Amino acid sequence: MTGAHEPGAVPGTDDPVLVHTEGHAAYLTLNRPRALNALTHTMVRRIDSALTAWEHDPAVKTVVVTGAGERGLCAGGDIRAIHDDARNGDGTASKAFWRDEYRLNARIARYPKPYVALMDGIVMGGGVGVSAHGSVRIATERSRIAMPETGIGFVPDVGGTYLLALAPGELGTHLALTGAPVGAGDALLCGLSDHYVPSESLPRLVQDLAHAPVREVLGRYVRAAPPGSLAVARRWIDACYSADTVEEIVGRLLDHGDSAAKEAAETLLGKSPTALKVTLAAMRGARRSSSLEKVLDEEYRVSCAALTRPDLVEGIRAQVIDKDRDPRWSPSTLAEVTDADVARFFAPLGEGELELTAPDTTQEAPW
Repeated sequence: MTGAHEPGAVPGTDDPVLVHTEGHAAYLTLNRPRALNALTHTMVRRIDSALTAWEHDPAVKTVVVTGAGERGLCAGGDIRAIHDDARNGDGTASKAFWRDEYRLNARIARYPKPYVALMDGIVMGGGVGVSAHGSVRIATERSRIAMPETGIGFVPDVGGTYLLALAPGELGTHLALTGAPVGAGDALLCGLSDHYVPSESLPRLVQDLAHAPVREVLGRYVRAAPPGSLAVARRWIDACYSADTVEEIVGRLLDHGDSAAKEAAETLLGKSPTALKVTLAAMRGARRSSSLEKVLDEEYRVSCAALTRPDLVEGIRAQVIDKDRDPRWSPSTLAEVTDADVARFFAPLGEGELELTAPDTTQEAPW
């Protein structure tokens, strides 16, 4: 994978984020390969500190983000820590982590220099947050990109609802509710990545970025992506997911003649009913929102609320801690989740708000 071939990387180091520069490029390598580079609060602060230094360093023209190991860029946030904080603590640590993480996501989206993310292998949850907001997002034939939060009783965050709301038709709604991963072709279609480069070319691309402008390097390596499957599925996805409620979406999927639609319905029925309804509300709200920052403010409210509900702890227990894959959701059915239940996730936090301020978004691309 990319991190193993980066110029200047130090294999075996315990530093969870490797930081170095070479030529005109600065490199960030997420370095927890055994945990699939899952993000910790320390890592978020380390990335932010590096971006601050490089933003004001005229010698740095490009920032490159990769993941160590062979499996992927990043599998998401450290949800074991969130599980323990929600179960045994008061949620303070998780709220502090999300506050800094979401601010980092917004910063990446507005970074004034080219921010090149190599979305090779698994890129999920928080991994999407540190890559898909960048100005240059590269997928490969190994890419598996997803926001799988509904499967752990949570809701797509890190600006995920903003990104997915921009996807054509109802593709983003489908991906947000099911948590289904997409490959390079579908990531390009949905706006989660910009370019396709074969994974075997990434080490040379990474090295070339140290000595040549981004546009020039991309011209050497970008290829046509293998076709995805979502374009063909648009007909049933748009027809089913345009419904106003999750219950109606599931009903349409079950009634549709396409076998893939029925499979999607069965997938949804295994997710947290509360998370599904809150996710649909978040997606509809993100579609109406004017900026990533406003969406992140909303996602922060939702994330903080999730800490006080049973499904987040139960979902992580079932999927990650005990791995019995048999979560006991509460409430256990969609019908039991009321509009008032959903509304509580979006309630203002008073002095605890994230309060991101949207800057002028009319600036040209930094390269």
